[in-house]
Amino acid sequence: VQLQASGGGLVQAGGSLRLSCAASGSISRINDMGWFRQAPGKQRELVARVTSDAIVVANYADSVKGRFTISRDNAKNTVSLQMNSLKPEDTAVYYCQARVLSGVSLYTYWGLGTQVTSPA
Repeated sequence: VQLQASGGGLVQAGGSLRLSCAASGSISRINDMGWFRQAPGKQRELVARVTSDAIVVANYADSVKGRFTISRDNAKNTVSLQMNSLKPEDTAVYYCQARVLSGVSLYTYWGLGTQVTSPA
């Protein structure tokens, strides 16, 4: 599975950005897709994740609830993250992740990061 992320950039606090991630390759068994972020000196953390089955379940980090929305388009094999009301603490490199179910094993794939910067 290959993941191509796009949409990062620089936006003032309070602004909005939209990240997109396109999956290609062996995508028939994608279990879920999500976004993680890593700020300088900090560990990578989950921002949001959405399942890929018929019943959509989305999970968000507490810090982004009510501001960020994750969505998926199974027909296009993409997942997007709409980020509103950005804060300086949202500044980080954002990574797209996909988890693929193979048998009883779950394999994790990462895209290259995209920088999001939101200065005060």
